[in-house]
Amino acid sequence: MLPSPTALRSYFETGSTRSYDFRILQLQKLKAAVLAYEEEIFKALYLDLKKNTEEAYATETGLLIAEINLTLKNLRQWMQPQAMPTNLMNLPASSRIYRDPLGVVLIISPWNYPFQLSLIPLAGAIAAGNCVLLKPSELAPATAAVIEKIIREIYSPEYIQVAQGDGSELVPALMRSFRFDHVFYTGSIPVGKAVYQLAASDLVPVTLELGGKSPAVIEADANISIAARRIALGKFANTGQTCVAPDYVLVDETIKKPFVEKLKQTITEFFGEDPGSSSGYGKIINEKRFDKLLSYLSQGNIVFGGQHDRAKLFLAPTIMEDVSLDAPLMKEEIFGPVLPVFGFVGMEQAIAIIRRNPNPLSFYVFTTSSKKEKAWIEAVSFGGGCINNTAWHFANDHLPFGGIGYSGIGAYHGKFSFDTFTHAKAVMKSSTWIDPGIRYPPFGGKLKWFKLLIR
Repeated sequence: MLPSPTALRSYFETGSTRSYDFRILQLQKLKAAVLAYEEEIFKALYLDLKKNTEEAYATETGLLIAEINLTLKNLRQWMQPQAMPTNLMNLPASSRIYRDPLGVVLIISPWNYPFQLSLIPLAGAIAAGNCVLLKPSELAPATAAVIEKIIREIYSPEYIQVAQGDGSELVPALMRSFRFDHVFYTGSIPVGKAVYQLAASDLVPVTLELGGKSPAVIEADANISIAARRIALGKFANTGQTCVAPDYVLVDETIKKPFVEKLKQTITEFFGEDPGSSSGYGKIINEKRFDKLLSYLSQGNIVFGGQHDRAKLFLAPTIMEDVSLDAPLMKEEIFGPVLPVFGFVGMEQAIAIIRRNPNPLSFYVFTTSSKKEKAWIEAVSFGGGCINNTAWHFANDHLPFGGIGYSGIGAYHGKFSFDTFTHAKAVMKSSTWIDPGIRYPPFGGKLKWFKLLIR
């Protein structure tokens, strides 16, 4: 049985979700529930992905709480009409932009960070004054169940609903039976294209947070110890199942060998000689993904790692070299703990490799040269990224997070979430104390005045 988005529409049209006090109360409820159910959330994330408590807090619940806190602090200001200039032709008048709720929005979330990638967009939609139908991933069932429990406990079903089930069947059925005012999807590029096509038939606007092959470039002047630590953290957190993880490394040929040795040493420091027994190292989400990742190991030379156990969905952090640029490993988003490393000679060679998979979601460059830093940022089209770091730009809720081209449409986090889930309604208020005749017919002889006023 499908959820009832028509009930959401009816409730939204009462205007109940629009006031500042209502929105603040709903965000406070969400924050209180996350804190109250923290241990249950941690247990669910361990069941689904073998995340330990610290990683679950740093990458899931903590990010959500920070997002809610930022929104609670700033929502009143965000909701205020924004005064804008008025052009000479329209004076005397005043101009403002009002942020209007969109209505009923559908949020479709993935399995890799199943809690925060469901509820951070939800918090933004609530702050914007919308009603929401939330579809958590069925591939992380324990977390999806906790999410539904929380939502049902704190919100009425005419305000926020949770839809459970096979997304490949449920999402098309929902989108064909009801016209949502916005669809927010996080996940793979192929599914994102399908969602986009469904939305296009009814001109439904979308936010698509997708993925792609995000490169990390290491210049010869980089601090390789720092680069190794930050690439290892960004790549192997959540067992590599992170949309902003470095997908492959391009390192200046002159420092490739010492970098790879430092990376091996760093992985051992992080996860021990046996990562499978480490409490800080998770598991692959399911057998289908495990088998796909395992197929990559025959597409190059394994220089570190490669140990695996299908029964435990365990695949060790793995470094590979001598991979063909035409291999699936270099054409598909890896989304797992397999890291190809390539040497390059000159920026042009590295850029040619990057352009084989254009518009990455993220881009990372390690260098101590501001000139090289500037050159790389200007040369590569990407959603967002870091200089001398990886992945942590996602955790900065003062920055927009989103892709470009193949890696996505739109952005969110903080004020950018509020903007995504509202419409910028432009309003100009004209004075009635004066009514210049130049604006009205007949227009003969007025061209010189038009040229003066319209500039």
